[in-house]
Amino acid sequence: MPHEYSSQVIWTGNRGEGTTHYRAYDRTWDIAVPGKPVIHCSNDPLLGGDPTRMNPEDLLLSALAACHMLWYLHYASDDGIVVTGYCDSPMGEGEVGRGGAGRFVKAILRPHITVAPGTDLVAAEAIHHRIAEVCFIARSVNFPVEHAPSFAFG
Repeated sequence: MPHEYSSQVIWTGNRGEGTTHYRAYDRTWDIAVPGKPVIHCSNDPLLGGDPTRMNPEDLLLSALAACHMLWYLHYASDDGIVVTGYCDSPMGEGEVGRGGAGRFVKAILRPHITVAPGTDLVAAEAIHHRIAEVCFIARSVNFPVEHAPSFAFG
């Protein structure tokens, strides 16, 4: 059964001249999905974007980590592993080729997971290797996704 997703991306960077020349406009936009808060975005700060706003690279990396987290929690629940905390600090590595075209070459998910005392950490760590087969986002990207989890009891 197909899943459909929709979004609206609205360019907000017209300073009054439109795209009359390269420096005449801002690379800002809003992401609007009905019934959800608007996300104000800009391009990568390395390209002159606003560092206080989300950029496409932030959004992709965050979506990848969030999808992984949701599947991890699902599998942990199925396996009887009690997770009481989960925080990820993913890192993406990109490269820029000739002409300025860029791409991600890999991502490293670095979740710190708090589990109930006495949890089998080998079993808890093994869950990460199953997720790539089912995570919608991980299955959609064309770069490797590595995992470097850490655990704590709590």
